[in-house]
Amino acid sequence: MRKTVIIIGIILLTACKKKGDPAPTPPAGPFNHVQTQVNATPNGSDYVNVPVLPVIKFSFSAAADNASVKPNILLNEITGASMPFTISYERNDSTVVIQPAAALKYLTKYTLKVFPDIQSKQQKKLGTTITINLLTQIDSSRKFALISDDALLTLVQRQHFKYFWEFGHPVSGLARERNSSGDLVTSGGSGFGIMAIVTGISRSFITRAEGLSRMQKIVDFLKTKAKTFHGAFPHWLNGVTGDVIPFSPKDNGADLVETSYLMQGLLTARQYFNGADAAETTLRADINSLWNAVEWSWFRKNNENVLYWHWSRDYEWDMNLPIKGWNECLITYALAASSTTYTIPKEVYDQGWASNGGMKNNQTYYGYQLPLGPPYGGPLFYAHYSFLGINPNSLTDAYANYWDQNRNHTLINYNYCVSNVRSYFGYSDSCWGLTASDDINGYKVHDPSNDNGVISPTAALSSFPYTPTESMKALKFFYYVLGDKLWKEYGFIDAFSLHHVWFADSFLAIDQGPIIIMIENHRTGLLWNLFMSCPEVKAGMKKLGFQSPYL
Repeated sequence: MRKTVIIIGIILLTACKKKGDPAPTPPAGPFNHVQTQVNATPNGSDYVNVPVLPVIKFSFSAAADNASVKPNILLNEITGASMPFTISYERNDSTVVIQPAAALKYLTKYTLKVFPDIQSKQQKKLGTTITINLLTQIDSSRKFALISDDALLTLVQRQHFKYFWEFGHPVSGLARERNSSGDLVTSGGSGFGIMAIVTGISRSFITRAEGLSRMQKIVDFLKTKAKTFHGAFPHWLNGVTGDVIPFSPKDNGADLVETSYLMQGLLTARQYFNGADAAETTLRADINSLWNAVEWSWFRKNNENVLYWHWSRDYEWDMNLPIKGWNECLITYALAASSTTYTIPKEVYDQGWASNGGMKNNQTYYGYQLPLGPPYGGPLFYAHYSFLGINPNSLTDAYANYWDQNRNHTLINYNYCVSNVRSYFGYSDSCWGLTASDDINGYKVHDPSNDNGVISPTAALSSFPYTPTESMKALKFFYYVLGDKLWKEYGFIDAFSLHHVWFADSFLAIDQGPIIIMIENHRTGLLWNLFMSCPEVKAGMKKLGFQSPYL
């Protein structure tokens, strides 16, 4: 009986199955994202230097349902604008190929998203969003006509000169802090501007008479209106009234470092305007009265063997910032020692500025030994501000060879950018230079130890004396390739970032000035020769132990 039942069951099952029926469909597998490629390069979710007609491929674990693809893909510019695209398929529809319908913009950020509702042909949904970020390549075409290297240097000097000449404050003649400063003028930046005026006369951008007239306006304002404290000027002043504009709540009095930059410029002008006529003779006498009034030794604060940066009539020494190296302040000690009225002895330099050798470094970075300062040298303005007037060629003392210091510092900064250890888009042997400047988030002191992808043109261009080949390559890139974004009415903008696609809309006196001055020192040594010809400077620097053929 049992055998009969089994046989009948087999017969019934056989009868139910028709000849030629397909095999049952196996259960559908998962639908997963396997890989993204942009122009055959797999690189996760972030792609830089992307061609403006990229080919973007999304590979999945199964064939995609074509009808679900287009509604679930979005290509947007960073502004939010939607970009049209075409779709094709490879590998039996398991790879979706996206191409923009038209060329994307150069140096622009885009986002491409694949949404969770895209599904396989077995109706399995992706279930997650895929996002990739694209940064397109730089437009490498030349933005301006090619000119000789010499003509390019002159053009750059002339354009940056306009900041101090055309944009100089109409009442005081001093340099505005930045292009949005109104009546706010800067003492240190005005020292740079004075050296720029001397350069402008020498380059025939203006006549000697025009330059003299502007200098008379500046010096008269400094003598009769500008507030001083023990002969030292504040960082910021009102260009109409001469009153202090506080740099910070307690920084509302004397700033000895900014004063030293101003005096560096004034002494340079004094040496340049050497005519025997009454106008130039009077100008020199007025400059001497300003120079001799600075009470450098008073800033030792109770006769300490160090100089202090700030003093306030309201807060006295509360800022409590001793001026110690290595930084941008060598010029302060050089001038303090050079003063014939309020000088300092050598031990203030040795114990204060040099910390009895504590400012030495002597470590090697990228194959270059750095005599002084912090690791990697710090921001490049250390190699610029004091050396607008002080000639570092063959300059030595007990602590360093200053040509080696500045050249190696610059080459370390350059090689850091070329090596691009932080993978910032755009860094190269044509796009380098870290120093203090405006930044995406305000103002920042950029250097290899504090780098967020922002390049400051003044860093490479003010380094021409130290790295002429590397600086010229940067100049040509800034002007010819990025000129439509960087080159404006007063020269190069203050800073930019290709990585963040950010370009400043600002110009700063302390960044525009060194470009003109250091290019001129590279070309002719003009400002070095003038400043180093001051008899007080020769005597003062010798007193501190400096040796140089220019002393």
